[in-house]
Amino acid sequence: MSAPEAAHAPRASWDEYFMNIAREVATRATCNRKHVGAVIVRERSILATGYNGSIAGLPHCDEEGHLMEDGHCVRTIHAEANAVIQAARNGVRIDGAMIYVTASPCFGCFKLLANAGIKRIVYGEFYRDQRSIEFAQRLGIELIEGRAQ
Repeated sequence: MSAPEAAHAPRASWDEYFMNIAREVATRATCNRKHVGAVIVRERSILATGYNGSIAGLPHCDEEGHLMEDGHCVRTIHAEANAVIQAARNGVRIDGAMIYVTASPCFGCFKLLANAGIKRIVYGEFYRDQRSIEFAQRLGIELIEGRAQ
């Protein structure tokens, strides 16, 4: 093996690559209770990204505090929803695409993704809601736990 070959780390798989990008997107999140990032992909091309943050133009949790209901901060829009919104605002078709998200979708976001036509969901860590697993199986949506890094 030549010196340049030995110096390079192994090449990331496509799932690892897009999950790493989702982790970077999560660094933009503005709710310190949980930083989540999402990347919508089709044919190995990024279509849209999203992170959890407040309604555009309104203060963020890190500026004004949390708006809590039933133990959840509801000031923020979830990363998956923001990615779908970004695609819609830019006229990007996501039907048949896949999403990489740093935490498994809540049931509300899962339903949004299912109706948007997302066919594969890769998540970094499981987060709270088992219903998505059952409904994904019933709908034929791949729901895959990605490698935590």
